[in-house]
Amino acid sequence: MGLTETFVTFQLGLSRMHHLFALLCLVAVVYKITVLLAKRRAYFRSIEAFPGPKGHWLFGHVLEFKQDGTDLEKIVTWGQEYPYAFPLWFGPFVCFLNIHHPDYVKTILTSTEPKDDFAYRFIESWIGEGLLVSKGQKWFRHRRLLTPGFHYDVLKPYVKLMSDSAKTMLDKWESYANSNESFELFEHVSLMTLDSILKCAFRNVLFNVCLHSLLSHFSGTNTYIKAVYELSDLINLRFRTFPYHNDLIFYLSPHGYRHRKACKVAHSHTAEVIRKRKEVLKEEKQLDRIQAKRNLDFLDILLFARDEKQQGLSDEDLRAEVDTFMFEGHDTTASGISFILYSLACHPEHQKICREEILEALHGKDTMEWEDLSKIPYTTMCIKESLRLYPPVPGISRNTTKPMTFFDGRTLPAGCHVGTSVYGIHRNAAVWENPDVFDPLRFLPENVSKRSPHAFVPFAAGPRNCIGQTFAMNEMKVVIALTLKRYQLIEDPTWKPKIIPRLVLRSLNGIHIKIKPVEM
Repeated sequence: MGLTETFVTFQLGLSRMHHLFALLCLVAVVYKITVLLAKRRAYFRSIEAFPGPKGHWLFGHVLEFKQDGTDLEKIVTWGQEYPYAFPLWFGPFVCFLNIHHPDYVKTILTSTEPKDDFAYRFIESWIGEGLLVSKGQKWFRHRRLLTPGFHYDVLKPYVKLMSDSAKTMLDKWESYANSNESFELFEHVSLMTLDSILKCAFRNVLFNVCLHSLLSHFSGTNTYIKAVYELSDLINLRFRTFPYHNDLIFYLSPHGYRHRKACKVAHSHTAEVIRKRKEVLKEEKQLDRIQAKRNLDFLDILLFARDEKQQGLSDEDLRAEVDTFMFEGHDTTASGISFILYSLACHPEHQKICREEILEALHGKDTMEWEDLSKIPYTTMCIKESLRLYPPVPGISRNTTKPMTFFDGRTLPAGCHVGTSVYGIHRNAAVWENPDVFDPLRFLPENVSKRSPHAFVPFAAGPRNCIGQTFAMNEMKVVIALTLKRYQLIEDPTWKPKIIPRLVLRSLNGIHIKIKPVEM
């Protein structure tokens, strides 16, 4: 009898615990909803001075973006209706003020406001707190330590390595030149820029991967390369899949599992390349002694970087910067080069002028050298015009940590998300005459001087501009010059790119052209 009473008492106690737990969960849910609603009301108050397109009460403007290649044009169209800036809602609780005019861009990009912690947090589990996402004193210290890695003395020897990677890719293209068939550019160019960054920045046995191997199946020692592509795809997927914005939902999903697996591969390879380089350099204590033996690379600079307290980067910080440069150094450049080649294929009259200029600059050489980079001004203008029409990074976002007043008197309070639409600025008809027309002469010095310096921002601007922009421009010049010297680029009118904003600018249906050998 006593046992029965004890069991009943236990059951009643368990039942009460369940009720208590359910009550606590209910209280937590009500509290969370209350907080989110208060946050929503605060957002509405903060953007009341900025009218914009009407959004759905639950989904915001998410349903307006069809992922069909027209989304960026929608941003441009809204920009014509709402000058300077307008709010965009991503669901019921996340709002970005989208800015698309140089005078507004100047205010945000010349400040030291940090990167947005909503948009950039999805990439942090891969690249850590490198220069792309770090903020405050950590960002300032890392920027100062890494700047010597982009000095022209370090960049100069890279030109030959970039030429070697480009020539390997162009050799692979001979079959397309003889077949008169169109082919997709982005994959080829992406593998080439990845090969180039491995040669230039991380000259190491582990990463000494030749392009011939890269163009075959990903396997064996190329697991790192496969992981990089897997992570890029998964982060793009998470950005455009609203439920995956929740960390728990993404973690429990099959895509979350694949993300963690790819991160593990990428991080293990990065840790290994740092370990091996440290082993090679353990007897060397000064950079000038290494430089006497060979050219320095990015990893050398990272390993020997010291601040005023003679403190270097931790292993975690080293890995973050290596992962950041690996991604930023190849994917954005691949997007830029692919769209430049496409633009020149669509405009043979400009392609012809570029080719004549390149042939004169090279004087029969089959490679580019440092001194040749300054001898192709018209080609450089064509590169910039393509970067205007097809910016590799179509948008940038920041958080406001203090109230920000724009030139027209409107103010945004602290705690807001600000999205800079690089694509919207570059296609703004109030800034650029005939903005959809490919016209390299826009970048003649006399024309540039008439515009705001913030009208053209493919590498951002201000204190948080792209530290690797000279590296990227050099690689674009090398690849475009060697390609035009060897092949004539021909548009395939049956393949028009359907451009979409991802981590970098891409095309849903690829970027296709035809080529044929240049008749000398």
